[in-house]
Amino acid sequence: MPHQTASHRAPRISTAVHGLVAFVLLASALGALAQSTERVIHKATSRFSDMIVVSEDSNGLRAMRFEMYGARQSVVKPGDPDHLELAYARAIPAVLAWKPEPGRILVVGLGGGTIPMFLRRHLREADIDVVELDPAVVQVARSHFDFRDDQRLKVHVDDGRRWIEGVRGRYDLIVIDAYSAHDIPYALATREFLLAVRQALAADGVVVSNMWGRLANPLYDDMVSTYLAVFPAVSVMDIAGSGNMLVFASQSPDVPDAAESTERAARLNARLNLRHDLATMVRQGLRQANPTERAGTVLTDAARPARP
Repeated sequence: MPHQTASHRAPRISTAVHGLVAFVLLASALGALAQSTERVIHKATSRFSDMIVVSEDSNGLRAMRFEMYGARQSVVKPGDPDHLELAYARAIPAVLAWKPEPGRILVVGLGGGTIPMFLRRHLREADIDVVELDPAVVQVARSHFDFRDDQRLKVHVDDGRRWIEGVRGRYDLIVIDAYSAHDIPYALATREFLLAVRQALAADGVVVSNMWGRLANPLYDDMVSTYLAVFPAVSVMDIAGSGNMLVFASQSPDVPDAAESTERAARLNARLNLRHDLATMVRQGLRQANPTERAGTVLTDAARPARP
């Protein structure tokens, strides 16, 4: 019953909202502290965000933010394309334990281009499409983050959902890494969207989604439950020291378990010449969804919640 569902979820959402407020306050404080050692080298405005701030710190890192003191959307070290600074970016290659040789890849959300550039560098035979809603992000990625598209790495200014719903052919790997300044677009989290993602995947294809965890995301459990409702194979990856979570999903139930994924990640360390221990990240973080994640409400286009 709608009334019962709303009543049941109210305490959980209220708790999550309080957590979100605490997370935002902490992130703002840490952002302000970080800014004290950074210098703003570029600002731009667009119809999608108040500003795009590109900062450079004493270690030579550049960070993209969608508002002053906001979360770092992307971090690169210019001249060093193998440098993965953010914890979630270091974890993303774990998806190759599920799909080692993807021939066709889609990345939804460009940011500074860290993920697609890393995939292009190490998967030389793969064709990669990147879909980014905001043309200003594409411009800044090219001018300040060393992003370079080519015949095999193509960027498209378009709505990610519209692209997936209209795509021809199928992808072996889909990476969903799209954030606004404050949240993940609801349209990229619903059952209808994930059904389109499943349709766009090859029979043994894999999708990996980067999302904020429960502390910062009131809909986190619902998002995981929605993946579980659409895909027969779903795993969650905790990322130590980060508010991010990764969700791996495939329409094929024949995917490696956590132990086999860890062994494959160990081989990826050498294959990709990683500077961090991916195998340890997988061993400590990759798991099945827990009861709380499984108890979420499946998100639908028609049931978009009001903002708290």
